[in-house]
Amino acid sequence: MTATGAELPGLDLGRFGAWLAQHLPGTGADLTATLIAGGKSNLTYVVSDGTQEWIVRRPPLGHVLATAHDMGREYRVMTALRDTPVPVPRTYGLCTDTDVLGAPFYLMQRCSGTPYRFAEELAPLGPERTRAISEGLVDTLASLHAVDPASVGLADFGRPEGFLGRQVRRWKAQLDASYSRDLPAADELYRLLSADVPEESATGIVHGDFRLDNVLVDEDDQMTAVLDWEMATLGDPLTDLALMLVYGRLGSESRTAVSTVTLAPGFLAEDEIIARYAAGSERDLSRFGFYLGLAAYKLAAILEGIHYRYLQGQTVGEGFDQVGDSIHVLLDAGLNAMKENS
Repeated sequence: MTATGAELPGLDLGRFGAWLAQHLPGTGADLTATLIAGGKSNLTYVVSDGTQEWIVRRPPLGHVLATAHDMGREYRVMTALRDTPVPVPRTYGLCTDTDVLGAPFYLMQRCSGTPYRFAEELAPLGPERTRAISEGLVDTLASLHAVDPASVGLADFGRPEGFLGRQVRRWKAQLDASYSRDLPAADELYRLLSADVPEESATGIVHGDFRLDNVLVDEDDQMTAVLDWEMATLGDPLTDLALMLVYGRLGSESRTAVSTVTLAPGFLAEDEIIARYAAGSERDLSRFGFYLGLAAYKLAAILEGIHYRYLQGQTVGEGFDQVGDSIHVLLDAGLNAMKENS
């Protein structure tokens, strides 16, 4: 959807242009905009004045929970990481005045690159390039986790103490809220997780949803920008690594796949990903089975919520009838990880 006036939903170009002119002098006139991501997630627009392009991010239209679409949180973490080895878009301004667009928003650089999500998108690149991309992905995650939060002004960005235990309780509550059937494997996995929470690794910045389709990759197979920081916090960063691997397992073993990039020829195998991360990190992975179990439990809770909404007739589109079955794959994987770690 493209607009040249005030008719683009969620982005009044007249009001935005006045704000832009104050923050980037010499800009703000003759703007055009395209909505490139919408729906229930944050809205993302490309805005151009004919010579330059920027990205504008704002919450969805209508009533939303502020904590679920915190523009200041995304803006702050990307701004803080600007001078670190972690590739992030340059940020230009945060607006908390809801009179401008009806909601807070921020402006950032438009970075080049492709967010690969499916194996079919990587396959034409060949195994060598695909391997290089997957190596770069792991290295980028290790670089993020090496950043000292206090050194970039993020010492108060979250509550790292007790992070793992809170995660276990949070996803148990999420499962309970979506109850529609007995899931003995979920009960057993929760019992194992809650009974043996390990000592957390050193506090770091947790992205919260790190995977290849949340990273832009350029034509030289370099990571140009890590995106989608809305779930970022301080905590145990090994949860990022585990969730990325569990996404890969879901893509290879279930018809309900968020991403299938791990199936592309050349993509690092799970043990290679762990070994490469360990080589580039000082974190102790001796209890990594717990993290895999927690990631599987988390993703199962999320998918069970979707399955619950499907049963209630609250989903739109196809494929939701298969979500319920995929949860068993995750729970079995989580239980196996916990048993192997014991």
